[in-house]
Parts: sequence; C-alpha cells; structure tokens
Amino acid sequence: MAKVCPQAPQVLSIPPYMSGSSKRETYTIWMKSLVCHTNGCTIYNSNGDVVYRVDNYDKKCSNEVHLMDLQGKVLYTIRKKKLQAFERWDGYRLSAPSKVEKEKPWFQVTRYCRMFMGSIACQITVDCDKYWIVRLAGKSTVRFRIVDVNGDIVAEAKQKVSSSGVVLGSDVLTLEVVPHMEHALIMAIIAVYGLLCRKM
Repeated sequence: MAKVCPQAPQVLSIPPYMSGSSKRETYTIWMKSLVCHTNGCTIYNSNGDVVYRVDNYDKKCSNEVHLMDLQGKVLYTIRKKKLQAFERWDGYRLSAPSKVEKEKPWFQVTRYCRMFMGSIACQITVDCDKYWIVRLAGKSTVRFRIVDVNGDIVAEAKQKVSSSGVVLGSDVLTLEVVPHMEHALIMAIIAVYGLLCRKM
C-alpha cells in the first residue's frame, strides 16, 4: 500500500526508509576520506569495519557528493541547490548522475539561519515526514541530534571518547541510531550536515 501523508487519519504502511536494523546501532564517523586522508568522511560500525564512505578528494564542500558502501557502490547522490533565501541539499537514491535530473529527491535538507531558529540547524524532509537537526549545548558543531516531529531522537552524534577515557579530535564522532531507520539515509543526512559545517 502507498504511504499516507500526516494529514490522513492513519498510516497504512511502514515507510521504506524505516526498515533498518531492529536494534540500536553505534557507529564511528571520521570526517576524513580513506583516500590519502583527503576531504570526505569514513564510517565504521561497532566492529571497526568500514561500512560507508564519502570521498571528496582535494575538493572541500563540494556541490555534489556520493555516499558509497565500502566497495564503492553509490547509495545516495547528494546535490546542493542554490535558493534565494535558504541553502538546500537534495538526496537521490540513484547511482547514475544522468538520471538524477529526472528524479524527485528522496530527501531534502534545508539549512536554517541560526539567528532566527536558535538550536535548530536544518529541516529534513523525507517523503511526507519531517525531521530536524538540533545542535546541542556548547560551542562545538559536532554535538547534534536528529529528531522527529514529536521531538523523539532518531540519531545522536557527539565527540568520540576512547575506551580509556581519552576525548578524540573534533573530526571523530560517535553516532547512535535508533532501531528501524534506514542507516544509509541517516549517513547521507550526516554527510549533508558535515558539508554545511565545512567539515568535509
């Protein structure tokens, strides 16, 4: 059955992006590419295996990036759109750039002005649903949450602390993702936020 938008009286099916793991997952995000430590990000699972990556090479804050798996298969193509009032990024579940122009974005991330929206950094639109990236207290941009319309936490990132209690650099994060969310989608949104914060 087709997914029903929020204004309908009930939801008839589970959205396809909510079919991830049935348990909470923890990842380590390094805001560097594995390719000669250039711009991008590398994402490890709790076993220390690389599961996702973005390679920008020598270009920082590119207008188009690709979230890939370890083997280089493109999972999301992410493109920056120039708007008059806001900065927006569109995410497509396609590997062929020639097809992106013809497709509707799978998700959109719109940047908010900090002066007007305070701790809310971005609005995320996935199909009919809305999410927000919320900055946590403190000066660091690496502490943030993704929350849904009810304020429930979908994912949370913070500076990684080693098992011996050593706080790692600001480019190394611990990310926790709640059950039943598509992890590749969350990683694509994290990649957009990294671009917005000029971290990759």
